[in-house]
Amino acid sequence: MAMTRPRASPLLAAAALALASAVSLGFARFAYGLLLPSMRADLDWSYFTAGAMNTVNAAGYLVGALAAPAAMRRRPAASVLVSSTAATALTLTLHGLVASDAALYILRAVAGAVSALSLVSGAVVAARVAGRVPPQGVRAVPPGLALGLYYGGTGLGIVATAAIVPLLLGRAGTHPWQPPWIGIGAVALVASLVVAWVVRENGGEARDSSSDASGRNGERLALRPFLPALVAYAMFGVGYIGYMTFVVTLLREQRLSSTAVDAFFAMLGVAVVASSWIWARMLQRFRGGESMAILNALLAAATVVPVATAAPLAVFASGLLFGAVFLSLVTSTTALVRHNLPSHQWATGIAAFTVVFAAGQIVGPALVGMLADRFGGLRPGLAVSAFALALGALAASRQRPSASAG
Repeated sequence: MAMTRPRASPLLAAAALALASAVSLGFARFAYGLLLPSMRADLDWSYFTAGAMNTVNAAGYLVGALAAPAAMRRRPAASVLVSSTAATALTLTLHGLVASDAALYILRAVAGAVSALSLVSGAVVAARVAGRVPPQGVRAVPPGLALGLYYGGTGLGIVATAAIVPLLLGRAGTHPWQPPWIGIGAVALVASLVVAWVVRENGGEARDSSSDASGRNGERLALRPFLPALVAYAMFGVGYIGYMTFVVTLLREQRLSSTAVDAFFAMLGVAVVASSWIWARMLQRFRGGESMAILNALLAAATVVPVATAAPLAVFASGLLFGAVFLSLVTSTTALVRHNLPSHQWATGIAAFTVVFAAGQIVGPALVGMLADRFGGLRPGLAVSAFALALGALAASRQRPSASAG
């Protein structure tokens, strides 16, 4: 019989798996926001076109989220994670090899689809790792922290983007934004190789996670008890994506220096990583929608700041608060699923939340862009984003834990 290697602690495994969310969200979703001012100026885009690029990305994300449960019934969740993370890296590299709007629309959509598969399957694997009994002598890690680390990897992607873009912007070719996309894709490929290694090292825990995670004997998940949380998450999708798509463009329009804008983006990413620890205790404590309500309310406050003032200090404070909160709201949905559903329904539950999240994101960027074109600036659209987040807080406050929640 082959020797079995000792597995890494849940904390270390979740931290390494975080590279998947760095690729699927930090790069595939949020790098676009930092590159948008250069792309918009070079390609002569309206605000609506700029927003529509992320709308098609969200539409692709919706397709990927809908496909995730079926993909994990056919293949182990860990296998889906590895292949979809690598596919995301390849798609991001291709962003730097095209320049037509049509090609970019297609690539943004494909990136959305494969990144959704990566994020959902990675969440299932991370949830399994978080619930694993650690090796003898290793201290157990609260599941809220382990899951927070997984999603907090998005911050690593944001910080890496803030380093890559100024280093490569305009370095070669006729389009200044293309070299950064190629650099981001290369770093994403390296990250996908690390994810593949982590999955292999964690062996059966990761590979077996999908054998019962996608449903048992055709059992269907009853979504009605989760309706308030699903509505709240849809409103989060509408609201947060407007901020993340356009806040860098807003800072550019307010004539902040390139150094200040890059520092803002990096600070936001560091806050995302720190959020893993900030909210871990709360995510572990609350079984209902309390966490989602609190976090949506804080995001609404952060989003309304740039609407009220253009003062750089206030806008930086807005970014710090936003970064410290928004990925923890994503984490809160996985925590809600873990608290209220049996393990064999986790994949279906996570996918259901991802679907409504993606639907909200389809609306958000194009809506903010349309309002910006109509009213000659980004503030009205961001005000609508803040309002959507406030509605999300109200809806989440109505979510109650299931009777079986432990």
